[in-house]
Amino acid sequence: MTAITDLEIFARVARTGNMSAAGREMGLSPAVVSKRVSLLEERLGTRLFQRTTRQLTLTETGEGYFKRVVDILSLIAEAEDFVSRRNTKPRGVLKVTAPTAFSRLHIAPYLPQFLAKYPEIELDFHLTDSFVDIIREGFDLAVRIGELRDSSLVQRKLASDHRVICAAPKYIETYGAPSSLADLDFHNCLSAGAQDHWRLQGPDGEHHLKVKGNIRSNSLEFVREALLAGLGIGLRSTWDIGPELESGALKVLLPQYCGSDSVAIHAVYPCRDFMPEKVNVFIEFLSETYGPEPYWNQRLDLQKLLKSGRTIDAAAKKDSASESPRPKRKSTPAVAPT
Repeated sequence: MTAITDLEIFARVARTGNMSAAGREMGLSPAVVSKRVSLLEERLGTRLFQRTTRQLTLTETGEGYFKRVVDILSLIAEAEDFVSRRNTKPRGVLKVTAPTAFSRLHIAPYLPQFLAKYPEIELDFHLTDSFVDIIREGFDLAVRIGELRDSSLVQRKLASDHRVICAAPKYIETYGAPSSLADLDFHNCLSAGAQDHWRLQGPDGEHHLKVKGNIRSNSLEFVREALLAGLGIGLRSTWDIGPELESGALKVLLPQYCGSDSVAIHAVYPCRDFMPEKVNVFIEFLSETYGPEPYWNQRLDLQKLLKSGRTIDAAAKKDSASESPRPKRKSTPAVAPT
């Protein structure tokens, strides 16, 4: 039977793609790691890795073996946690992946309180605006913003995500404001990642729009700065642009429309019978910090902002009425947001 240590070595090598890196993480020399992997392949009678001078990748058999090994190691960790959590405080390394801007604004400022309450937990954060395979990469938890449909993972809603259509005064002064959703065809709409499909809801139901613009980026923060510079129109979350809405640096457009309610801020973690206590307490901490109505929305006078947006909307309609008719938007297929 294969030793648990060999499974741990194999999993580390698979995740890092490098025997030296795996060895450093486990306090072993690259030679020892290479020998243990070779013995494991010999025992199993199959090659688990393709080796070249430049890289180390899993074979098809290795991929299938890795998925099962991850499950085995997770169950072992759960079993140990189940035994110890009744008698000890939450402890150990908590590995989290989360969006960059949201983490900077709404997670990092509250970590002193969390660590003061749970001093035996160590935090390892990986910040990215892309979705990460948390099982393959060995994360305990992901904070994700969107509409989640992956049934293989457990998800818990942490807070709502209220999104508004907005632009800087400089853009509105230069190019005018849209008076209808169809007018967005004639405006520069900025997108982050795959968010060039806007899912909106309004008094006339749901709308799925394919927007166009001359700037897109994998960084939400980059697009935010482009909006503030007056380069286009965006669909942005109030958690992200609350201060700019309050100061007038950004103005709400088409206030009768907002982002779909199905998009929210979630905690996502592998489906397990026994969730490690370190994961549970972190999710509870975030949920309590944000509250039933997120604190960033409580600070905003949304009614006042929407009223201001209606004033811009009325002015845009007046200007539009004096111009020649524009072609109507063609119907767009419904596409779920990412």
